Amino acid sequence: MTAMRLAMLGLAGFLLAGAAAPAEAARLDAGAALERSEAAVGTATGAHRLLRADGKPFSLAALRGRPLVVSLVYTSCSTVCPAGTETLKGAVAQARRVLGEDAFAVLTLGFDTRNDTPDRMAAFAIDHAIANDPLWHVATASPSVLQALLAELGFSYDGAAGGFEHVVQTTILDAEGRVYRQVYGDDYPVQVLIEPLKELVFGLTTRAFTPAALADRLRFLCTVYDPKTGRYKTDYTIFFEIGVGGLSLAVMGWLIVRLWRGSRRPALAESARGRR
Repeated sequence: MTAMRLAMLGLAGFLLAGAAAPAEAARLDAGAALERSEAAVGTATGAHRLLRADGKPFSLAALRGRPLVVSLVYTSCSTVCPAGTETLKGAVAQARRVLGEDAFAVLTLGFDTRNDTPDRMAAFAIDHAIANDPLWHVATASPSVLQALLAELGFSYDGAAGGFEHVVQTTILDAEGRVYRQVYGDDYPVQVLIEPLKELVFGLTTRAFTPAALADRLRFLCTVYDPKTGRYKTDYTIFFEIGVGGLSLAVMGWLIVRLWRGSRRPALAESARGRR
């Protein structure tokens, strides 16, 4: 169980000047970190004051109104954080193709309060070709804000030999800013990220019988992952099959009724002759 939890958590090793340091005992308890992360699901995040990579302040509350994917990194990391950002970038591209370009937003947040300056965050965004994405925000914050926000997100980390030992965690917030799902690791199947977003964007239940709500429900049911191509697609085959099946049942029912009525006529006629 411990090995499984470690794999899920993707705890980063000790980093020193971009190179892995000799193996040492982990500072974080994997089980406790996983429990803390999962316990955060359902927690509402505050309207925290963040600082964009261009140095301009903004409120986390300004990003509400659509689901938000929060990626936690530190810019001096040379392995896990860059790899996780590239994985996220690929998953985001696929998600936008099936959910819509503006269906959700992304926030890459630097948690190293000493080194993750706006300039460093800007350089990180340029390195990963996300700097010009209007719905991909790159930011940092003051130590007190980060402490409060990371607690709400259930994120665990500890300083270690020139870097950090931390949970490789991507958090999905709903449109109201509540923690909806945690995604672990720096390399995960795209379904792990896209399925929760699909639930949030299209909805698990139809809230109103309006054309838009019903269309969203239809898209939710018909947006499926194709393991052969490794991509999502819209597949209306299920409704075609349901329609054909329903039509077949209707035809069979009609034939049974006709046969039943046909067999009743001679019996009724014979009964009428007997009464005469």
